[in-house]
Amino acid sequence: MSQIYYEFEKLYHLPPDAVCFAPGRVNLIGEHTDYNGGNVLPIAIHLGIRCAAAVRHDRKLRFFSQSFPDCGMIECHLDELEKKGCWADYPISVIKTFSAFGYPIENGADFYFSSDLPDGAGMSSSAALEVAVGMMLSKLYSLPLTKQELALIGQFAENRFIGVNCGIMDQFASAMGKKDHAILLNAHTLSYQYVPLENACLVIVNSGVKHSLASSAYNDRQRECETARKLLKVPTLCSLSREEFDKRSDSLTDDICHRRARHVVYENMRTIDAANALKSGDLRTFGKLMNDSHRSLRDDYEVSCEELDFLVHTAQNIHGVYGSRMTGGGFGGCTVNLIEKSAEDDFIRLIKQEYRKHFHITPDVYSVTVSDGAGFLGT
Repeated sequence: MSQIYYEFEKLYHLPPDAVCFAPGRVNLIGEHTDYNGGNVLPIAIHLGIRCAAAVRHDRKLRFFSQSFPDCGMIECHLDELEKKGCWADYPISVIKTFSAFGYPIENGADFYFSSDLPDGAGMSSSAALEVAVGMMLSKLYSLPLTKQELALIGQFAENRFIGVNCGIMDQFASAMGKKDHAILLNAHTLSYQYVPLENACLVIVNSGVKHSLASSAYNDRQRECETARKLLKVPTLCSLSREEFDKRSDSLTDDICHRRARHVVYENMRTIDAANALKSGDLRTFGKLMNDSHRSLRDDYEVSCEELDFLVHTAQNIHGVYGSRMTGGGFGGCTVNLIEKSAEDDFIRLIKQEYRKHFHITPDVYSVTVSDGAGFLGT
């Protein structure tokens, strides 16, 4: 039995009705393209959020998270779903979204969460939490929702109620991941295909710089892209090829909008090229595209930071590294590194050593396994 089963029973004095797991995600390439109608290439990882829950006979909701024990148990009522200004805003927002989508929740429930995802590191702990809550609600109340629909509910909750104008990638990867495969997802059409990821290892390095997308420049980037889209008179920025963008970019007289749009269009094409490289087993080309992606995120999209740039530059000069880039929304968080299997141990030792020497802290490093998407655990 899962440990969370016992923890739930200890706290609430009854067994949970169900236990589920929703993984975090790491995006291999395709950053800030999803909300611009483009392609992304994420993986679900073995780290994630576990949720145990049981239906109540009243309309009270209770939430507890092992990750935020100082917050204690947070209570609210289905008739007064107001934000609390803490982590519980995410499950509350998902419950509100269920009602907005025509799936009102009639009875309350008790929830217990545990996580091995580092908070604020860019592995989509918020999306995993949203998907876990959606999975649990669909189970507890026998609602016929697909995993893809749960991903859309999670995105809507984050857009409408949390206030982050994110695309669909994070929730989709958490819900729809496949073991040993990346997902090439077109965020505009939601068409997707699984691409095998073999013969290399993935190592995530946490810069230790926490980001809060809702209060960062993430929404500013979304607005800048929308301005560029209107000036270019296209349905989405990612509907343009590189060649079309280069021909039409004279209409972007504002340098910031030009650079933001250039990153998006070129990154979208890089993502397609990267998926094709994976299909053919060409890890060196894939790694080069990762390196190009980071350069664009640093210079054109301006969402990197000193710590991420140091980690990427250092990694790219370690033997056996195919490629390295920041991953996630930016302004902190993690880098993703594609490495020869035989070089993994040396990479971890060297990246810790150099980061500690430069910033006087030892970064957390995670060798990640490519995981299946969200599902229920046996109790």
